[in-house]
Amino acid sequence: MTSQPKTTYLTPEEYLAVERQNEYKSEYIDGEMIAMTGASRKHSIIALNIAGEVYRQLRGRPCEGYISEMRVRIPKRGYVYPDVMVVYGEPQLEDGYFDTLLNPTVIIEILSESTERYDRTRKFAFYRTIESLNEYVLVAQDEYRIEQYTKQPDGRWLLSDHRSPEGVVELASIQCTLALREVYDKVSLPPSDLKEGDLL
Repeated sequence: MTSQPKTTYLTPEEYLAVERQNEYKSEYIDGEMIAMTGASRKHSIIALNIAGEVYRQLRGRPCEGYISEMRVRIPKRGYVYPDVMVVYGEPQLEDGYFDTLLNPTVIIEILSESTERYDRTRKFAFYRTIESLNEYVLVAQDEYRIEQYTKQPDGRWLLSDHRSPEGVVELASIQCTLALREVYDKVSLPPSDLKEGDLL
């Protein structure tokens, strides 16, 4: 989803009080509230496809998945709304409102023209400060392309690039898979000549 900055500076406590009363969502970084705007049709379809695939695979297991209504706290920086996220094990929530997650295992963002640079750079830097996070996934809207960043034992992040319609993303930290055909079901995309395993 896209966002529009506002010059409103609040404490974290003031932000949460305002946000819980608002009819629309806003993120919060370094004292500034950033109003969120609506998602495109493709974005909504892809988000639902991913959530459906994850939900199906998590049934009966000690995991919880959330779509964009659940906030995640960025340590010492603020609060944001990932498109999809999953926590493996017991969710840790900030307070008795049960609307802010502290320990996501996987975060998935669907890219758009207005958010792609932010999702790849500053937002990814924020997410890397979350100790529990093991995988960060970026999903394109206009082509078969899923980029998966996986945290390594030494703290580095390894990129796996999936661009074939026949490709499958292995989310090892939650023991789930995302088949690109399923992720992009009902989304009109140009044909791809790539096959799983092809080099780019």
